[in-house]
Amino acid sequence: MAEAKDVDVLEQKVQAESSSAETDSLNNIFRAAGIGLSENDPTEPVLTLRMWVLGILLCVVASGLNTLYTLRTPSLTISASVALLLAYPLGKLWEKTIPAWNVPLGAWSFNLNPGPFNTKEHVLIYVMSNLSVYVRLGADVLTEQQMFYHYAAGFGFQFMITLATFLIGFCLAGLFRGIAVRPRELVWPGVLGVTALCTTLHGIGQGDVQSRYDTWKISRYAFFTLAFCISFCWYWFPDLIFPALSNFNFPCWIKPDSPVVNQIFGMKSGMGLLPITLDWSQISYVGSPLLIPSWAVLNVFGGLVFWIWIVAVACYYSNVWNTGYLPFQSSSVFDNTGSTYNVSRIVNAASHYKLDVAKYEEYSPVYMPITYALNMFGLSFATLTSLLVWVILEHRGVMVTAARRLPQLIMDSLPGRGKTMTVKDEEREVRDVPMWWYLACCALSLFISIFAVEYWEVELRWYGVLLACAVALVFYAPLAMVYATANLKINIDIFCRIVAGLVFEGKVLANIWFFDLGYITTIKGLYFAQDMKLAYYCHIPQRPLFLVQIVGMLVGTLSSLGVLNWSFANIAHICTSKAPNGFTCPFSSTHFNTSLIWGAIGPRRYFTENNYSALLYFFLIGAILPVPVYFLSRRHSSSSEKSNIWKYIHIPLFIGGLNYLPPATGMNYGSWVIVALVFGWVIRRRKGAWWTKYNFVLSAALDSSVSVAGVVIFLAVYFTGAAGHIKWWGTTVYKNTCDWKGCPYLGLPDGVKFGV
Repeated sequence: MAEAKDVDVLEQKVQAESSSAETDSLNNIFRAAGIGLSENDPTEPVLTLRMWVLGILLCVVASGLNTLYTLRTPSLTISASVALLLAYPLGKLWEKTIPAWNVPLGAWSFNLNPGPFNTKEHVLIYVMSNLSVYVRLGADVLTEQQMFYHYAAGFGFQFMITLATFLIGFCLAGLFRGIAVRPRELVWPGVLGVTALCTTLHGIGQGDVQSRYDTWKISRYAFFTLAFCISFCWYWFPDLIFPALSNFNFPCWIKPDSPVVNQIFGMKSGMGLLPITLDWSQISYVGSPLLIPSWAVLNVFGGLVFWIWIVAVACYYSNVWNTGYLPFQSSSVFDNTGSTYNVSRIVNAASHYKLDVAKYEEYSPVYMPITYALNMFGLSFATLTSLLVWVILEHRGVMVTAARRLPQLIMDSLPGRGKTMTVKDEEREVRDVPMWWYLACCALSLFISIFAVEYWEVELRWYGVLLACAVALVFYAPLAMVYATANLKINIDIFCRIVAGLVFEGKVLANIWFFDLGYITTIKGLYFAQDMKLAYYCHIPQRPLFLVQIVGMLVGTLSSLGVLNWSFANIAHICTSKAPNGFTCPFSSTHFNTSLIWGAIGPRRYFTENNYSALLYFFLIGAILPVPVYFLSRRHSSSSEKSNIWKYIHIPLFIGGLNYLPPATGMNYGSWVIVALVFGWVIRRRKGAWWTKYNFVLSAALDSSVSVAGVVIFLAVYFTGAAGHIKWWGTTVYKNTCDWKGCPYLGLPDGVKFGV
């Protein structure tokens, strides 16, 4: 019971630091999301054959498709809500058709059909399928190494390094459960659509919801079905039939040859100052806007306006860092002629992937578009220091308590020394996952990752693995606290790149794998923690969840790598501009550009050229900004919640909330902000009953319908080649613009170089 007391202490500290206004609204949010509508039934079967078969099947399919889609532009995500949706009719079909036979296997005996398909089975299927979202992160790095640096290490390396990053992230989530998962005030908004959809499908508490809210009489299930069907049918227009609706930058259609007009209103290489799109996949590019708290949206919007629409514009048209000769926005880096940088001229297999200094000096320094330099570098630097200072100021009590109690938690979790903990909200005792289970997984992951990098000689040595894991350990808790409250991820990837660039100077492969082990593991850890929170909401014991997540890692890894290697072998010109159906590998391309800068060229050389050393001042900016906001919020703490505006200013989000840009654009963020505020601010205040009843269900319907429609369109139209026959004004008008072509503000005569 010692662990239970420690958890209670941490929860009390988090409660003390939480906003009272947010605490008062938690019950309403939970009820709107379907949480707490039913009592827990401990007799319900959990690890059934039905759950394993459907979970593994959907995990294989979703992992494979998500890996395929990460290679494509635009990149769709087969969200786990699609698996949640598909699992319901499959589970009910199993319930109705499979005989209830007992299979006698002693201690392993089971029943083929243990009764009604319940929510616990359903959510565990979702958790296993949700791993499909994580695998694409590792697939991007493997693609970068094989298709851009042309080093194929083989399936053995792919499997071991992918599984290792899974396990490290899994261990981070497990070790920080008391801080990031169990406290009630950490809502994890990303799971609210899941809980709403699950309770809607199973009809849990729908009578209570129907009678409680004075709004439309249509049930949430019928509303979900209607919204899903309409969205599914509509998506065929912006994605296939009339893609100009997706890229609805009509001022650029009117003035297709005007660089300034296209830079202002452009949606691909411009600032997207008129963020109008009729494509949900564009609006939800950074996540469903219906799940984000309004205070978080406003912080991100403030960052968009100040950093991109003011600072970046001023720098661009002043030709700071010679950016006027480049597109306003792009995921690519360029040489001193304004052309895409040809990395093969300075780094290739013949040079063992190390920088050829003579060829580099003969060729060109690396130049970045203004949004790339400002956001991916400057703001990323500021985010790191602001995140650490923010945690120290706002949550130092929780962190200190957790650090002091960790050794005792580990000792108490050992076999025979206290195996239960009290789950406070449910007033019952359950067998929790002992801490040493996660520590054992951690030791295994370190062994696998060190063996992989040493045996296959990818330049990252054993001490690099340990250093990358140390970085992940330091930043995980702050990142989890932001994600648990705002449902927005903040990047620390540039910090990993710089550290690797200093320790492994000139080694690009070491740089990408340090990034993988230091940053991608933290992102996977956030997803694992989110699923742990979902299990608490749905009364699922943590030990079955632990087993399901372990199996899901193995299944998802194998499925993802199978599809990835098939794509490399069968898709012509993959990861090039000549690739069919948009298989240009956009995320890997962005990673490639970054690893080129920090791995091959290195931080020392990079910051001494082109005056990019000025970006280092952002470290100082990020460290300073949280301090006045913290003291101003404390100074006005006696004021009412509405008048204390400083309480809602979140510096890490203001600085680091634009982490998807590039390849996301101002249009993606602008449209996301508009929809989020319309639903989360206007509708919630004026039509609170409607918002409570339908908001989270609508989010699930839109996300799942677009994902399903994207799969159908790809397999039925693009993959068969039929898309080539669909060509008219609506499919080409947005491509015949300077926005699509990336026209620079300042022209450059042929043969002339800038910056020399």
